[in-house]
Amino acid sequence: MGVSLALQLMVASTTRRTGMERIWDPEPVSRVGPFWDVVEGRSAPPSAATTLGFELVTVDPEAGSIEVAFTATDQFLNPVGVIQGGFLAAMLDDTLGPALAAVLEPEQFAPTTDLHVQFLRPARPGRLLGYGRIVRRGRDVAFLAGELRDETGTIVAVATATAQIRQLQR
Repeated sequence: MGVSLALQLMVASTTRRTGMERIWDPEPVSRVGPFWDVVEGRSAPPSAATTLGFELVTVDPEAGSIEVAFTATDQFLNPVGVIQGGFLAAMLDDTLGPALAAVLEPEQFAPTTDLHVQFLRPARPGRLLGYGRIVRRGRDVAFLAGELRDETGTIVAVATATAQIRQLQR
């Protein structure tokens, strides 16, 4: 799946680029920690993910990318009959965050400190696919980007985010 022009333009303002290459040099990923506990059934998924109908489609920690699906129900509709933007923003946050969570150490978490969403087209109830990736990761901060597509493959919203990498306090 190629990166849309709108997403490329959004990412260009948050990262330096060399041609079309991604600035991401991943370390080997351990398959332990909160994200992997949910994926492997050792922990229940977060309530917000359940509400959104979250489903993990694919995750590639080495590439820093993820594909997820959501089930948008009639309960998400605004008065004009399309999915309310806050639900789309939550879906994008729940796409970008797990792309990063998949590569964190078990004792780390990364709350979103900034989420910028652009709504491109109305979204209707049904399956929505989220594609997220790590644009750049430092020791304490990560920059993320992604898009949300409807069942026809049309991009309905794009987002960039910043997340602060922190140590879990147990």
